[in-house]
Amino acid sequence: MDDLEFAALLVSRVCHDLVSPVGAVVNGLEVLEEERDAALRADALKLVSSSADLAAARLQFARIAFGAAGSAGAELDLTEVGRMVAGFLSGSKTRLVWNAAPVNWPKDWAKLLMNSALIAADALTRGGNLSIATSANAAMPGFSITATGQSARVHDEVLRVLRGEPSLPLDGRSIQPFLTYKLAKLLDTQLDLTGSENSITLAAGKSADG
Repeated sequence: MDDLEFAALLVSRVCHDLVSPVGAVVNGLEVLEEERDAALRADALKLVSSSADLAAARLQFARIAFGAAGSAGAELDLTEVGRMVAGFLSGSKTRLVWNAAPVNWPKDWAKLLMNSALIAADALTRGGNLSIATSANAAMPGFSITATGQSARVHDEVLRVLRGEPSLPLDGRSIQPFLTYKLAKLLDTQLDLTGSENSITLAAGKSADG
């Protein structure tokens, strides 16, 4: 895969995440243009406001998790990372339990954490809890992410992509797990995925209790 195809597929994933909130904004604006009932207009305005907030949150998440924001050697505050993950999940059936240490991490480690959180959240197709814990030592990053919910699972092809062994051509669905794999490889760390009934865990680096 060349860089142009990789970028195009990643843009496809971003667009997928934005279609729903942007579509809701458009629908709400149409109601505001046509409706004269005060109560319905108030509901439409709430829809526009909440959907615009969600679209902005997802764009901010994508800018950091997928993009090249920040200079080489930049660090990110994990408290801010948690705010972005929470913003991305707002309006969904997934509840975030954020137990990250209030420290700064190298940008690529923060990106690995965000992308791993997204994979875990995608495993919760029916909603559930997403629990994230990190190491307290900023010099030795590490995290554990557990997704718990009915029928929580990571698709077999995503598992293969995370090992760097896709059996199918990459597409808009598998490109984000592939980016996660590339980040882990760049950081020379192992991204471990384990699962049991209704639960999956992604972990990398130093254990969260260290």
